[in-house]
Formats: sequence, C-alpha cells, structure tokens
Amino acid sequence: MPAEDSPIAANVAETTLWSGHTSQWVHFWYYFFCILLAAGIGVAATVFGLATAGIGALGYLALIIPLLMWMIRWWVTKSTKYELTTQRLRITAGILDRKVDELELFRVRDYSMEQPLLLRMVGLGNLTLITSDATTPTVAMKAIHGVEGVREKLRTAVQNERDRKRVRQMDVDNVVDGGADLK
Repeated sequence: MPAEDSPIAANVAETTLWSGHTSQWVHFWYYFFCILLAAGIGVAATVFGLATAGIGALGYLALIIPLLMWMIRWWVTKSTKYELTTQRLRITAGILDRKVDELELFRVRDYSMEQPLLLRMVGLGNLTLITSDATTPTVAMKAIHGVEGVREKLRTAVQNERDRKRVRQMDVDNVVDGGADLK
C-alpha cells in the first residue's frame, strides 16, 4: 500500500525559545544628556540661590524635569518585550495602551545582525528581520542580549517552521536582457 503524504500537524506544541527586551544601553546618550541637564540645573539653582539669599532654592524643583525624562524613557524601553517561539515572534509594546504584534516565522525572508562598538562592548547587538508580512515588513530588535544566540535560534526556528508548513521562498532575479544569455 503506497504511503500518503502526512498531513500538516495542526496542533504542534508551541514553546518559547527566547524572550527579552531592548537594553537601556541603547539610550546611553539620552541618559548622559539627562545627567548633564540635572547638573546644569543644580549649579544654576545653587548660584542663583546664593545670589538671592535662599529664594533661588526653589530652582532645585526643576531637577524633576530630567528625572521625569529619564524615568519615562526607561519605562517605555522596559515595556517593549520580544518573545521568540517555535512558530512566531511576538512583540509586546506600550505603557498605557498595549500593542501586540505577531510575526509568523515562515514569513521571515532575511535577517541581519549588527553590533556597533558601544553595544558590542557590553555584549549587545541589533537584529533586523525582513519579512513578507503586510503589516510589519521590517522588524528591528535593538540592543538585545546574546544577539548571536538569538540569531541562531531564529534561523533554526524559521527553517523548522517552513518545513512544518511546507513553505518555500522563491528568489527571482530581474532579467534585463530577456534571458538572452541563456543558451
């Protein structure tokens, strides 16, 4: 009796391969600016306070501005979470309004890893995905820990998911001369 093609397993268990979030190192220069701003406010409040016999001490209240700037940026970055499973990449973002974006792994066409000097010094990197998804054609995961390991897990999961779904990507080059070189 001939063997038939096995049907696609619809209820394959989905497991988490990696989860993480963007590191705060990606905002190094922003945080550095906040520190400089706080130092400037502190110096100005001190000088103005000495010149006005203590009335300028209210200027220290302006230190709330760089503190709030720092806290909001930290919170926004911390609230963005990436979760790589065996079937999809789930991106959850937002502080008050939550947005969940899911990318099926068989739609990933290409990926690239980048490690700028500052990020490489602290063991981080950027991973960019080019996809065939209509809503998210490009996904950029900035300053993630262990980017090389994540890239390898992603590569393996994409190939496994394509095999499971029996999906193949066809690359077609632009032929300018109408194929005249083919003989």
